[in-house]
Amino acid sequence: MSDFRAQIQHYIREQALPIDKYSHQPRLYQLISMIGQGLSYDDDVVYAAAWLHDLGVFIGHRPTDPDALAAWDNVAYALEKVPALLQQWQFPPEKIEVVLTAISQHSPQQTPTSIEATLLRDADMLEQLGAVAILRIVSKVGRDTRYPTFGQALATLEHNLEHLPSQLRLANSQQLAQARIAVLGQFITAAQAESQGQPW
Repeated sequence: MSDFRAQIQHYIREQALPIDKYSHQPRLYQLISMIGQGLSYDDDVVYAAAWLHDLGVFIGHRPTDPDALAAWDNVAYALEKVPALLQQWQFPPEKIEVVLTAISQHSPQQTPTSIEATLLRDADMLEQLGAVAILRIVSKVGRDTRYPTFGQALATLEHNLEHLPSQLRLANSQQLAQARIAVLGQFITAAQAESQGQPW
């Protein structure tokens, strides 16, 4: 039997650039394991989807031209590349389409149609709340075209806090979110107070 999990992890460990892009995947899979307790789902599917869903955001996969990057659809890229990779690693062929569905529906604006997609979507939103979310967003300032200054980073965090909690679908996700919501809210309040009304 092919050890496709080890091959997936090894591939992402090599491809996830800049290097801080790597830690999101193991955290995401761990979150899925937590929020999926008591639910029936295909663990192979969520493993593959969690590790491969962001393939299109890595340096070497995404465009380098700023205009092309601004219009880049990283999900479409992943959906194009993932099937061949999974076939190469002898992933169960009957599960590949379910992996693609989960990847295609993992964004907050999407409506998940499978339990695997729901788990991935909820876990990915949890990663956009709390201390981890702050680290992930603030680290992009000055090196991501979306975040030239801290002002854009703070606006994204404010948007996440306002809109994401109500979109979590699973009870376990909603429970885990509470501490993250509190941390993010406290950070935003402190940042606003300490800026003393000055622009970022």
